Amino acid sequence: MATAQTLKIVKATVPVLEEYGTKITTAFYQNMFNEHPELLDIFNETNQKLGRQQTALAMTVLAAAKHLEHLEVLLPQVTEISHKHRALQILPEHYPIVGQHLIGAIKQVLGEAANDDIIAAWTEAYGEIADVFIQLEKGLYEEAMWKGFANFEVVEKVAVAADIVAFTVVPTKDSRNDGQDIDLSKLTLTAGQYITVKTDPQDSNHLALRHYSLNATTTDNGIQFAVKRDNRDGHYGLVSNYLHDELQVGETLLLSAPAGDFALNKALIHQNDIPLVLISAGVGITPILAMLETQVMANPQRPIIWAYACQNKDHHAFEGRVNQLLEAATTVEKNIFYFDSGQLLDNNSLANLPKPADIYVCGSMPFMESMISGLIALEHSSDSVHYEPFGPKMSLQIA
Repeated sequence: MATAQTLKIVKATVPVLEEYGTKITTAFYQNMFNEHPELLDIFNETNQKLGRQQTALAMTVLAAAKHLEHLEVLLPQVTEISHKHRALQILPEHYPIVGQHLIGAIKQVLGEAANDDIIAAWTEAYGEIADVFIQLEKGLYEEAMWKGFANFEVVEKVAVAADIVAFTVVPTKDSRNDGQDIDLSKLTLTAGQYITVKTDPQDSNHLALRHYSLNATTTDNGIQFAVKRDNRDGHYGLVSNYLHDELQVGETLLLSAPAGDFALNKALIHQNDIPLVLISAGVGITPILAMLETQVMANPQRPIIWAYACQNKDHHAFEGRVNQLLEAATTVEKNIFYFDSGQLLDNNSLANLPKPADIYVCGSMPFMESMISGLIALEHSSDSVHYEPFGPKMSLQIA
């Protein structure tokens, strides 16, 4: 537990963090990568370039500062981040490096205002925060279905939309998996989880790691996940383009074990009085599809409301599989929105959702911000709205 003096100083600096947080985290990343370029093999360069990671870290540090004496209230955020850390193989020895450069960035940005007492307080506070992550991640490493990154063979590669490819992979049986015998029949996958791939793109000087959601939880044929080609706004997605254009059936891919805490409320799956509402856009359909599969397989009598938005029919992902699952359910309301046709999934589309409802949302950052703000404005309980953005969750700007 941090000392009373540390708590007092840290809380007093909250307004400073609110004003300079992103400047501090930007300096932090620049300095850390200059001294430890090997860490560029872990962090997502796209999120760095777009400022998402800096914003997410600033908001995380700010939240921790506000709740330093009761960090348990941040457990949902800490858990979500810790799952990503485990998936990326961030280890306890990385935390002192982060701490050194975070404190250094505070000094750099605040200058003389960061006196010895402030630096000492923040050093102690960082130690408290880091220990919470390390202890939680220890459990996640112990629970992981396999250690580190293991080799998987691509056994199927199918285009499920104009810009989305679905992969099915099975574990290889060779020494590259450190002797691990990964038995698909013994894996228990959860709808909403993601796997993490490690690649070595020719167009980069560093390894590149990316998270991709599972689009099914059944493992009869292998582990299934989907990848959208990421070429938005002139950005060239190193990993997504490699997976789309170069990785072929029969080749291998390094994966870390499934992770993530975005999951259906188990207590409601077998109840029929609270409808399941599944809302997604574009490739955000991937974990939502796995949730639909889980619900229909466990209890097809539960009412389901399905809302999906995409550019047009060519970009409509997994259409056949979704229709197959919805046809197996007893009570279904299905809504499809094509942007090119002027059909918008917006606040008006949410107005008639029942209350209470068990709601799950996934998509791009702007889509998520719009949907969640709309649901809150319509007085849906925050406890009933579950979401997974494709990007750092703490960088979401929700009204």
